[in-house]
Amino acid sequence: MNKFLSLLTFLFLLSTVSFAQKIVSFKAMGHEDEAVQGMSGSTAYYIKIDPLIEMNGSKLVLFFEPSQALIREKSFVNVIINDKSAYSSRLTKDSIQQISLNLSRNDLSSDKFLKIQVKTLLTVSDEKCKDLDNPAMWLRVKSYSYLNLVKSNANFFANVNIGNSFETMRAITYPANPSLHDLKAVAWAYSRLKKADAKNIQVYQEGHLPDSVKNYVVVGQLSRLNATQRSLIKVTPQRGEGLMYLNKATVSVADTIVRLVNAGGKIMAIKSLAESTVPSEILFITGADETGYEKSITALGNINILNSTFGDYLLINKAENTFFKTIDENRSKLSFRQIGGTTNFLSGIGNLSSVYNFKNSDFSFTPKEVEIRVIANYSSLAPGDRGYLNIYLNGMLIQSERLDGSGKLNTAVTINRYQHHKYNTLETEFRFYSSGGNCLNSFNGFFAEVDVDKSYLESKNPFVTSDLSFYQYPEAFNNGTTRIVISKKYAPFAAGALGEIIYELNNNINANNFPEFTYSGDMDVNDLKKNHIIALLAADDPLMKEFPDAPIQFDRKFRLYNNENNKIVYELSDSVSNGLAQIFYGRSNNAVLVLTATGKNLSEAFSSASRSITEQLSTLSSNVAISDVNNNKYLFNISKSSENLEYIDTKSVLTRFWESYNLYILLAMLVLILLSFLYIRAKVQKSQDIFTD
Repeated sequence: MNKFLSLLTFLFLLSTVSFAQKIVSFKAMGHEDEAVQGMSGSTAYYIKIDPLIEMNGSKLVLFFEPSQALIREKSFVNVIINDKSAYSSRLTKDSIQQISLNLSRNDLSSDKFLKIQVKTLLTVSDEKCKDLDNPAMWLRVKSYSYLNLVKSNANFFANVNIGNSFETMRAITYPANPSLHDLKAVAWAYSRLKKADAKNIQVYQEGHLPDSVKNYVVVGQLSRLNATQRSLIKVTPQRGEGLMYLNKATVSVADTIVRLVNAGGKIMAIKSLAESTVPSEILFITGADETGYEKSITALGNINILNSTFGDYLLINKAENTFFKTIDENRSKLSFRQIGGTTNFLSGIGNLSSVYNFKNSDFSFTPKEVEIRVIANYSSLAPGDRGYLNIYLNGMLIQSERLDGSGKLNTAVTINRYQHHKYNTLETEFRFYSSGGNCLNSFNGFFAEVDVDKSYLESKNPFVTSDLSFYQYPEAFNNGTTRIVISKKYAPFAAGALGEIIYELNNNINANNFPEFTYSGDMDVNDLKKNHIIALLAADDPLMKEFPDAPIQFDRKFRLYNNENNKIVYELSDSVSNGLAQIFYGRSNNAVLVLTATGKNLSEAFSSASRSITEQLSTLSSNVAISDVNNNKYLFNISKSSENLEYIDTKSVLTRFWESYNLYILLAMLVLILLSFLYIRAKVQKSQDIFTD
């Protein structure tokens, strides 16, 4: 058994790092151990398959751990692939069990996803009705389950196109001295890669791309590309034309091959080097001139164009995006289908549930209250039957409605701003129990279905406060026009952060925020009041002075104190690379987000700041975030009257010296006073002794 567990552990470690071995673990694909709960439970995995994968000959290997309380010979596990039954079996007595299935091309859906469902029918006792709510009924699919995929270059040139190439890209390169168009192109390319679920996207200036990266995006106007890059483009755009061009080639690389051998009863890994041929995909986002380049960037923001581009190049004569929003746009009511819900016919007994996910940014504004309206049909209940609809938000029960004989359900619950988060999980659960507790003939008698078109979420009131907070980002920028302002000297370091910002502004069901890009030196200060502003600035940029309402003036050295004990919790220092972000209302009640960076690693600092403000924050009032390149993050709520903010550079040298060493000075003075007292006391005592004699 120990040998078996050692092998499993090694497979887990190997599968997370060695795609060259054609083994990819569920954990590497973002799936931790998944528990399948209940008598008849299920879980599903949707895995995007690379166009280079040859399904014939590939394998699915599942490891699962059953509850120790189950009656194994009366419990079953079923695997369904692409909605077709693939495997069914009773559980065995092993503590960790394995299923190995051969895959084929027929197992892929039309959109190239591999859909895997694990369904269970579990038994704890011989009385089925008593098993309904027994918490011991579970089976856990392990995260070291894996896909053993055959990667073939045979159909590489035929199967890969612009539309699906984003899924395999890992990096973006841009010119060393980027223009605004280059930064805009990086931002939209980054957003597109992230929407395609690309992991760990890297952004490099020209000449810094590692040799190990073979699939990447190159942005830049055609005349600014180097000779090697231009030689890879076989199509020449005409004046005013944009161009997306996918260069496909195969290259030889040295790879590490790992073999498992049994040496004296121990499983050992033997590594060796081997030459292998791998595909290389380079996608160029370019144009004959600035006009054409801008058309390519506009096309990047149109998901319909990209998804329907099945060739290796796209010449763009005219580019427009029908998703451009207007100030009058209103998204206060969202159906369950809009937030990803699908028609789900539920039948059986006990716990029957559906899960939906939504974000605050799906609405036009941060909602103060949200009405959740659930409309459903179900089989009418007989006299004595008991049925309920339970509604859960982020794991908490917020509504329970008793079912009746009508078979129709129309119920609503309103939640306040303390109950919903930036990112939310909504669950509807039907529970049914037959009359008298006799459920033997009722397992197939109850059914229910939520109407995802008529059920909806409605934002009742906007969450309006005197001060903006990161809780309201990015939906504070949903209405009106957003202007992105960049310090020119920091432009080479802002590309990655811009990608995070563009992605977040469009990470909702209506991706339609297309900001304008401007250098800070070219910004008309009057326009600061006419637009929402997202500014990536150097600390000494003169434009910083145009934000008098900012919680902190980042161009001055400052300290932040803990209000409770008056201890310093943060002090600005140029020796550490920090990203600093603050959000606030401008002079015209417009949303303003300002980011800057300090230290040597400016790119990492900007990126760290842009990521830190997009996370699920537990506070509703943080308006200042400070994060370093090691992903440490500090959140503050700073107002003009805050006593926990102090500017160091407004004090004299003597004052700063006193504040730094006052304790030592006071201690020294106390010691001198004590010594003086002892000295005088000794003199007095001596005089008394002489007088007595």
